Amino acid sequence: MLAFGAGGPAALEATLRAMEAAPLEDVVVVPRAGEPALAPDIDLHGARVADCERPVESESAALACGLAELGELDAVLVETVAGPPVTTEAIRRVLAARTPDSAVTRASWGGKAGHPLVIERELFDRLRDVTGDHGARNLLLQVPTREVGCDELGRERSALGEAHPGVQPA
Repeated sequence: MLAFGAGGPAALEATLRAMEAAPLEDVVVVPRAGEPALAPDIDLHGARVADCERPVESESAALACGLAELGELDAVLVETVAGPPVTTEAIRRVLAARTPDSAVTRASWGGKAGHPLVIERELFDRLRDVTGDHGARNLLLQVPTREVGCDELGRERSALGEAHPGVQPA
């Protein structure tokens, strides 16, 4: 599942390619309110676009909509399209690092927690009701989380806009 945001169509397609290659069982794109509609020529790589009941004005609303669209799964991988695309290797690393004692497993970039992240089913009900850009974040700070270093796996910039060592911008 991913939220389509400021990264634009090229970042969306690159992220969808990475998810397809991972591979993930089901991928849902959640457009945020106010974002341009997905162009008909964008290759969704097997993903589908969520039909949200409430406006997707925040990351929390996008997460709630995506969870509703996906139904009952053991876990969801969440990625935003707000910056450089994630790599297949980062997705695989985060998925492989899941443990029974962590409700969340997430990538870290330059020592900072970021995306992608895997959220286990035990949090789904609580996440369906959060609001605002900090609602889900505040909940995730309260649960057991495992961070997985992904610095060398190909993101051009961290969530804070800092360049990663050894990675050349496109």
